Amino acid sequence: MSAPTERADGPDVLLERDGRAARAVLNRPRALNALTHGMVRALDAALAGWERDDSVAAVVLTGAGERGLCAGGDIRSIYDDARAGGTATREFWRDEYRLNARIAAYPKPYVAVMDGIVMGGGVGVSAHAGVRVVTERSKIAMPETGIGFVPDVGGTRLLSRAPGELGTHLALTASPVGAGDAVRCGLADHYVPAGRLAGFTAELARSTPEEALAAFAEPVPAAELDAHREWIDACYAADTAEEIVDRLRSDGRPEALAAADAITAKSPTAVKVALASLRRARRLGTLEEVLVQEYRVSCAALSSHDLVEGIRAQVVDKDRSPRWSPPELAEVSEADVLRHFEPLGDAGDLDFEPTGTGGRR
Repeated sequence: MSAPTERADGPDVLLERDGRAARAVLNRPRALNALTHGMVRALDAALAGWERDDSVAAVVLTGAGERGLCAGGDIRSIYDDARAGGTATREFWRDEYRLNARIAAYPKPYVAVMDGIVMGGGVGVSAHAGVRVVTERSKIAMPETGIGFVPDVGGTRLLSRAPGELGTHLALTASPVGAGDAVRCGLADHYVPAGRLAGFTAELARSTPEEALAAFAEPVPAAELDAHREWIDACYAADTAEEIVDRLRSDGRPEALAAADAITAKSPTAVKVALASLRRARRLGTLEEVLVQEYRVSCAALSSHDLVEGIRAQVVDKDRSPRWSPPELAEVSEADVLRHFEPLGDAGDLDFEPTGTGGRR
């Protein structure tokens, strides 16, 4: 079986058997395979079943179409629900984050083909995998601060564990990275050129992932961010978002100035909460603990002005001119940030059912 081509027929998640492998294909190519609640549930149920099926030796995740694995959650649905009270979105996130934890703990090889665009929720279903493959077309990002939101789906754990302050740079600027930087930042492991993906995925039907990688993987391209580690590590080590921006502007290099401009264009509240989330994630021991924190942050953001306004500006009206409230970093108080981390109570907080052991913990 070759790598998937453009498909819109059938269900939103195609579940297929291919020799020793089980395959899940995210099948909303016209929406860049954006995740719906139904897709999350379907993938979770499939993984639970394949875990118990001795004939399944590995699971392979791909996306239909040529543009990407998954552009994230269906944020237009989140926008509509947030304006109506947000109940459905809370349940979506609850199931999505549990799926992220299942993937990270999956006891069988879970191979994520991170070709093309992989953003937000797409990172959640791929970057926790045991085998993460990128191509020269990969464009990976946690772009949440641009819509008044904060990296989630375990993204704050992934970014907090990147070398130096690379993860902080990616989180606050919402910058995408290619294959080399994705591997350097710990978001991926292996590089297979796009032209070899069909052979690679076909090989997984009869061989182990290690054997398939040995046959089709190539050396990982150079990490472009390596050339910028000096100013990134120095500037983003600051204690506050305001000081980070000041250091970037004082550094004077064009790339540092561009980063400062990118940060100040984002939701000031989201930037400050994202920074606090990353710093707290570094101190948390498990992915589940981070996901509990992210769920609290996400639910708080759901009732905020900036999430609705950010989606309106970027996706609904597409005027690209969000009116953040408050509009400046200095106007976001410590209390504004801390409220995002308050427990939701026994009935509201995220909890986890036991999943498999193994995977990428």
